[in-house]
Amino acid sequence: MDFGLTSLFFGALLAATVLPFSSEAMVAAAVMSGEWPTWSIWLTATVGNVLGAQINWFLGRYCMRFHSRRWFPITPQQMELAQTRFQRWGQWSLLFAWVPVIGDPLTFIAGSFAVSFASFSMLVAIGKGARYLVILYFFS
Repeated sequence: MDFGLTSLFFGALLAATVLPFSSEAMVAAAVMSGEWPTWSIWLTATVGNVLGAQINWFLGRYCMRFHSRRWFPITPQQMELAQTRFQRWGQWSLLFAWVPVIGDPLTFIAGSFAVSFASFSMLVAIGKGARYLVILYFFS
């Protein structure tokens, strides 16, 4: 992996954590540069983004006890919205973990509800991979 794909990987990883970052522009720029095969851009972004969501799952699983602290990165409103969606749709809501604003809290909530890590990873990978396929389609 060269520097450009490494940057894409870490950009996609950061975009899936609770940090405010977006990877869509990076994916579009990588595709338009024509420097790498489309499949490698898709795979790099998807793996990075899923890994970031898995970090959120672990944080939800093991750090929920800090949710009332001021520095906690997810607001009570985001948590409530994610919990409501998650309770309504269950694990299937994880297919929408890529959606801005609700996706990161949703992956965190899945960890706090102790959703199976394997199921979590599969559903998140499908949703995030599909989102990147759409971006690749429009920018190729």
